Amino acid sequence: MDNQAMVGQIKAQLATLDQQQHQQFVEGEAIGVLLAARAHEVDLLLQRLWQQFELGQQGLALVAVGGYGRGELHPRSDIDLLLLTSEQPTAEQEQRLGVLLTTLWDARLEIGHSVRSVAETLARAQDDVTIATNLLESRLLCGDQTLYSELQQGLLRDDFWPSADFFQAKFEEQELRHSKSTPFDLEPNIKSCPGGLRDVQTITWVALRHFNASCLAELVSHGYLTQEELEELGTCRDYLWRLRFALHLVAGRAEEKLLFDRQRDVAKLMGYSDETQLAVEQMMKRYYRTVRAVRELNQMLLLLFQQATLDRQALPAREPLSERFDRRGHYIEARRDDIFAQPDNLLALFLDALEHPAITTISASTLRLLRNARRTLAAPLSERAECRQLFMAILKHPQGFKALSLMHRHGILGAYLEPWQHITGQMQFDLFHAYTVDEHTHRLLQFIERFSNPEHKSIFPLGSVLIDQLPKKGLLVLAAIFHDIGKGRGGDHSDIGAEEAKRFCQQHGMNEHDGRLVAWLVQHHLLMSVTAQRRDITDPEVIETFANQVKDQTQLAYLYCLTVADICATNNSLWNNWKGSLLRELYHASRERLLNGSMAPVDGRARIREHQAKARNQLLRQGFEQADIDQLWQRFSADYFLRFTPAQIQWHSEHLLSQPDEPHQVQLSVHMTRGGTELFVYAPDSPGLFTRVMTVLDAKRLSVHDAQIFTTRDGYALDSFVILEHDGAPVQSPSRIASIRKSLLQALRRAQAPSRALRPLSRKLRSFQVPTRVKFLNNHRKNSSMVELVTLDRPGLLAQIGEVFEQCGIEVKAAKITTVGEKAEDFFLLSTPEGEALSPPMQHTLRSALTEALEQDTLSNLKESS
Repeated sequence: MDNQAMVGQIKAQLATLDQQQHQQFVEGEAIGVLLAARAHEVDLLLQRLWQQFELGQQGLALVAVGGYGRGELHPRSDIDLLLLTSEQPTAEQEQRLGVLLTTLWDARLEIGHSVRSVAETLARAQDDVTIATNLLESRLLCGDQTLYSELQQGLLRDDFWPSADFFQAKFEEQELRHSKSTPFDLEPNIKSCPGGLRDVQTITWVALRHFNASCLAELVSHGYLTQEELEELGTCRDYLWRLRFALHLVAGRAEEKLLFDRQRDVAKLMGYSDETQLAVEQMMKRYYRTVRAVRELNQMLLLLFQQATLDRQALPAREPLSERFDRRGHYIEARRDDIFAQPDNLLALFLDALEHPAITTISASTLRLLRNARRTLAAPLSERAECRQLFMAILKHPQGFKALSLMHRHGILGAYLEPWQHITGQMQFDLFHAYTVDEHTHRLLQFIERFSNPEHKSIFPLGSVLIDQLPKKGLLVLAAIFHDIGKGRGGDHSDIGAEEAKRFCQQHGMNEHDGRLVAWLVQHHLLMSVTAQRRDITDPEVIETFANQVKDQTQLAYLYCLTVADICATNNSLWNNWKGSLLRELYHASRERLLNGSMAPVDGRARIREHQAKARNQLLRQGFEQADIDQLWQRFSADYFLRFTPAQIQWHSEHLLSQPDEPHQVQLSVHMTRGGTELFVYAPDSPGLFTRVMTVLDAKRLSVHDAQIFTTRDGYALDSFVILEHDGAPVQSPSRIASIRKSLLQALRRAQAPSRALRPLSRKLRSFQVPTRVKFLNNHRKNSSMVELVTLDRPGLLAQIGEVFEQCGIEVKAAKITTVGEKAEDFFLLSTPEGEALSPPMQHTLRSALTEALEQDTLSNLKESS
């Protein structure tokens, strides 16, 4: 048979194997059987080829190493091979080996190989723990048995990676790997992330080296693993195996990262279907719970191995903490094995840990006792009066976060609060939430803790002041625990969470005032964020409405701290100076409103006079004439002076007075406005001006967060935008500013907007479907209409929206632009060219036009992307 025919035969054989295993997987065949069967088929293939290429039984040995050596092979995994030689291969052997490997590569098998003598192999392995690890799981496939036996004897020598050295190397290797990712990535690497398959394998490798064990089951006989723990670890490993197997089938290649655009198909192949929760959310919930269990087992077993490999003299001495627990270095350890026969000691463990700052974790033996006790609990710990007393003591403790964090990590928060179990591992299939619900809440508590840390004062200037003024910090912590606890159950999670918070407060004997405050915070935890980011907070009516909802300064302070921590804990890129400045401005404006009394009328005229006086004084100091200032300002509406700060009015006027004959002006402030860069545009008003500006900013990859659009009495546009770079940073580079100004001035001087480039959707955005929704909101103004638009975020969206407004003959007066993961949630203040609100027929026309254009634009982007 010629080589081409042989390659074709191998491909056909592998294709048949893929089809068979795909069907077996769907039918629920045990994953271990599938992996072993695939490895066996490859064994037979390699053995047959070895014979066909007449490589013989002397001087050469073909050895399976790594995962393939374990007899586990996923559909697209690397097939790691070691070709052992007794001496330098002959030219004929080298030629035959070359043809063998080329045949395998041509058949699209992922072959990883090395050709070495036994001495070279052992020398390399002695210097590299990864090579040594691969060799520990080797199998002879065919060839010289003597050579392979010689290799095995070398691996068993006392000086070849002694158990203690091997453990330390693998432990450091794991620590480094863990530092590069978290177990709760929304696109996790199933193989290498914390709690992934590598952590299961690390336990196996250390056991293999320490006990010469051939499998995890042997750890039971050595007393390092109980039968229940073995079964749990096996269940976790099998689930991760199934995920990886399905991912390889879906991706068609050796993909280890569970990317968004694969997750739906993998969930379907795994047998999940959409119910109250999406299929992908059900699958990922099981995944996150699995990696949490693996992390805990891995931690416990590696600590036990560490103790076994250390000289007993090197173990830290025990120091009494209480009558129940001791401290051993940075571990807390139970004094007796029956400590958790009293369930309240499950809470006492964490309260006692707060008594010494050096304690950061639980000893291996105590962690095993905790796990066993947790497994046997028949009811939530909160039903026991003693436990409630201990939990409230943790809540009130100055360092209570450390205890809550450990309780979260080891499943005791869920054992105490039954509702917490619903959110454990609960993911949300979107680009906004970067963590599971429970991990997000844990991070929220962490940010609340940072408010009290002087090191973070520059990041949270207002939060660091307010946190020390709260009457009871524990109430904020409780609100944080319950704010998202209603997610994943259907219905409004804020309503569900508020009811759960009420029940908790009543059960724990809290006074009615505190219980109402906690429930109110949970119910309204999104109020401040939505108001600041999606409403016009320069509008006194917006401030008054918000202040009336908040009711008093104390609730405002609590809500501010909860809101900031919630935003920061959602994902690492969400918090920026823009959001910080908006929330601070809303806080101060509403606090002033509450101080003056909610019924005090808003004196708009006084505010206008104040803004004008401050701006005028600054302009006069700069040398401008009073008459010129007055002449310029006569062209502006009263609303302009109400909505801009004195500093902004002064800055705009300075440029207009300096260049009175220039009809087109573009300025960018080097000073941050509300945490962003202010873009000031002045030009003769004309239809489509907003679209032209948006098209240029989109081409420059800038994000727009705020727009205030005015028309002077003599027909000039006076527009202000807050812009940021796409990473959330203000625009500061002089060359960048010059480039933006140049492009905008060119666009302003043209009669039509520059053509809008159609850019493909990102890989992540292609995984989501967001129906376009247009909603007109109640508006106290008679000369404008408020509309909220929700649609899929995509390149050029604002320019596209501007085109629709232009086609419908509608003018933009103001805008708030918010991106929530894959969603654009934008707010516009619109009017007719005559300065009137949109009539019902015009609203209907605009809604239809926006929906049609944006849905069509999404389809075009998807086609371009594919």
